[in-house]
Amino acid sequence: MRTTLRIRRAAMVFTAIGALALTGCGDDGGSGKGKTGGGSSGSGKTPSGVSLPKLDGEKISVAAVWTGPEQANFVKVLKEFEKRTGATVTFVPAQDPIVNFLGTKIAGGQPPDVAMIPQVGAIKQAAEKKWAKPVGADAKAQLDKNYSNVWQDLGAVDGTQYGVYFKAANKSLIWYNTKAFENAGASEPKTWKDFMSTAETVSASGVTPVSVGGADGWTLTDWFENIYLSQAGPEKYDQLAQHKIKWTDPSVKDALTTLAELFGKPSLIAGGADGALQTEFPASVTQTFTGGDQPKGAMVFEGDFVGINIAQTKAKIGTDAKVFPFPAVGAESPVVTGGDAAVALKDSKGAQALLTWLASTDAAKIWAEQGGFISPNKALDTAAYPNEVQRTMAKALIAAGDAVRFDMSDQAPQSFGGTPGKGEWKTLQDFLKNPKDIAGTQAKLESDAAKAYKS
Repeated sequence: MRTTLRIRRAAMVFTAIGALALTGCGDDGGSGKGKTGGGSSGSGKTPSGVSLPKLDGEKISVAAVWTGPEQANFVKVLKEFEKRTGATVTFVPAQDPIVNFLGTKIAGGQPPDVAMIPQVGAIKQAAEKKWAKPVGADAKAQLDKNYSNVWQDLGAVDGTQYGVYFKAANKSLIWYNTKAFENAGASEPKTWKDFMSTAETVSASGVTPVSVGGADGWTLTDWFENIYLSQAGPEKYDQLAQHKIKWTDPSVKDALTTLAELFGKPSLIAGGADGALQTEFPASVTQTFTGGDQPKGAMVFEGDFVGINIAQTKAKIGTDAKVFPFPAVGAESPVVTGGDAAVALKDSKGAQALLTWLASTDAAKIWAEQGGFISPNKALDTAAYPNEVQRTMAKALIAAGDAVRFDMSDQAPQSFGGTPGKGEWKTLQDFLKNPKDIAGTQAKLESDAAKAYKS
């Protein structure tokens, strides 16, 4: 169903990223961008073809874990929905793991109308618990028109559509401090071997090469997944994601052994293992792009959303900060994505209308114009993105089509792949601390996975 050829094509597009003359990636201002009108109490078709009902006086709540600029940009999308329908939408801050947060709200009789769920496994849990409501006909029509099959399948459980993927992420990028690279005489690496050599070159110049946000276990799962996809290949990746092969498989040993080449050298990691385990993701980015040519770390790995955190510093993307694709461990660089899906928890007219809106091109365009966002909506004109790096990453995601590989930990049951202090997050944090214990790490991962998948 998913071909390696299409992954290679997407990887080739990503390879062009590092050579781009990038412009800023933060909020480009203009809160009115993407707003094409529509009265507060009217309905009807907009230029994108989305039709929304009249919802005067209806109150809708939306829960999501987004904070800061992400929350602010999503609220802009919700405000336009309010203008077009007459509804009042309230953003409800949620916490990870979101299934636990939603469970508490539902038990208290106050579930939000819609939840933005960042894990495929969590969507499945919400459906199995009978919390999630199937996507209505109008939203499904938008999905059929605007989304490739893979993004619809990721939001479906046993053939029933529950999720509308609104925000996607390219999680196969490494960002670097250009001054630190220039001073070290380092260049962008293409392979894992070159990456390790580059790290040693930067280290010899007096700057610690790699910043790791190990306090957030999900960043460590992303390190593993990119290495595993490139080294083991897409078929093995799918098998491990579905627990059709065990975590004690030799392919997992190979990937952990490769990751240990970095984790096993504390001098290459900002603050060493202990420092990394106390560094949250946002700080791992900002410490890479502060301090001029003497940052705490010269490189930081993560997705396109890193641009949001860089915007919190004085660094400018294209001059002070640049990006290259995750280095190839095997034959090709990996293409791993993540995403957030809207799921209705109330079977109401307002909740279904909001799903329809979020599946539309108009909704995607509003956040796309702000930056720090990639839409899985294939009908969105990439001219909506504010700069060439955003456009390139969006084109690559769409080009991957049904071949894109979704974040493995987000496909797992949340108790294994999405809970702080437990499962994969905790075991890989322990591995960062003790990367020599590969066999023990595999055994713990398999034990936790077997319980979570009930296999």
